[in-house]
Amino acid sequence: MLPFYFTSMFLNLISKNKPKFTPVIDSRFNKDDYTLLDLSSTNRELNEVDLSNAFAVQNYIDKVLSKDNSKVAYGGYLEVRDIYKRSEYFNQPTLSNDERNIHLGVDIWAKAGTAVLTPLDGIVHSFNNNTNHGDYGPTIVLKHHLQGVCFYTLYGHLSIGSINSLSVGQKFEGNSKIAELGDSSVNGDYAPHLHFQVILDMQDKKGDYPGVCSQNNVEFYKRNCPDPMLLLNIES
Repeated sequence: MLPFYFTSMFLNLISKNKPKFTPVIDSRFNKDDYTLLDLSSTNRELNEVDLSNAFAVQNYIDKVLSKDNSKVAYGGYLEVRDIYKRSEYFNQPTLSNDERNIHLGVDIWAKAGTAVLTPLDGIVHSFNNNTNHGDYGPTIVLKHHLQGVCFYTLYGHLSIGSINSLSVGQKFEGNSKIAELGDSSVNGDYAPHLHFQVILDMQDKKGDYPGVCSQNNVEFYKRNCPDPMLLLNIES
């Protein structure tokens, strides 16, 4: 298990460097364009939304954006969600607390085709098209080194074209475009969005890493996947 001190050291490093990080979604959007989106199981408004239907979820998101006069929605770190109940990929539990419904990244909801950027210099660690129902679809994992510390960022729900010409080891400078958001036909059957996740230890995985966990193992993932908001510079 990842030691507490490593996670603490990483969080301290990221906090000190926070002003250097650039957006992960089209830099034309500014902080005033973002609004927080609640997709948790405690949001009663979602009782009226068919969470198994990507277009119904998009319609709900559009209403939230319109109400808040915003262009991009975000949120979801450690959020307990009912949306994963629609897929057997997340739900084959033997006990109630085995259900995978705790979200380990931050989602940023924007239109398909929106540019995805890296917030700091990195190289392509791996990529894959994860095609299970409710999975990431096209996914990119970047490897970063910051003041001697190595960590990874995962970008899920991309377009197919985003991974067609990639190569392992390919370099990207911070604030450069690495991909575009995919639509529901390729992104795991979701309303278009980016799943952005920070990972300290990839555990030998390539092109994929759990983005949802159960209550049984949330403490490990909280250490290995710290809050991505520290890198995003969305909130004032």
